[in-house]
Amino acid sequence: MPRALGQIDTRKDEAILEAASQLFGARGLSVSMDEIARQAGVSKQTLYNRYASKVEIARAVAARRSEAISAPLATDGSPVEVLEALALRLLEKLCCRDAANALRAAALASIEAPELGRAVYEAGAAESRRRLADWLAEQTRRGRLGVDDPAMAAEMFSGMVLGHGHLRGLLGLQGIAPDQAKVRARACAERFVRAFAP
Repeated sequence: MPRALGQIDTRKDEAILEAASQLFGARGLSVSMDEIARQAGVSKQTLYNRYASKVEIARAVAARRSEAISAPLATDGSPVEVLEALALRLLEKLCCRDAANALRAAALASIEAPELGRAVYEAGAAESRRRLADWLAEQTRRGRLGVDDPAMAAEMFSGMVLGHGHLRGLLGLQGIAPDQAKVRARACAERFVRAFAP
């Protein structure tokens, strides 16, 4: 079925972001727009119609990862269950080799292109923290938690979950092993909920 005039083909957007994510993870930000278009199976014109630069693509990749990580916040489980699922997503999405490589490349490129670092941070980590802070504030209003500073608590939770595993991954060392991720996610969720009990 042909698309209506002006209708966006979301499959092409997904293909572009998936290709960019893989290429950034494998080779850093030295990847060209041509290579992204080729791997995504779209024309250069299609790519540029959607994303004018690698900064815009990196922002979209970070936003996509942030949405995937924070998806458990939209569920209605107990605070421990939701935070455990969120912690596991953080570990799976940020401590994997491709994510660590892409983040390392973005950090290095940010020295010469600070707008890139700002875009990746704002669309990724800052947005995830804001969503978690909003969720923590809502849980506090409902009497399920007692968080007086949701923004600070959200940042503390992420730091507790990622710990040095994230740093080791950024340095190209062994991050958090997959068999340890579930144990760590549960432990962090339980400790956080105990610390912020109402």
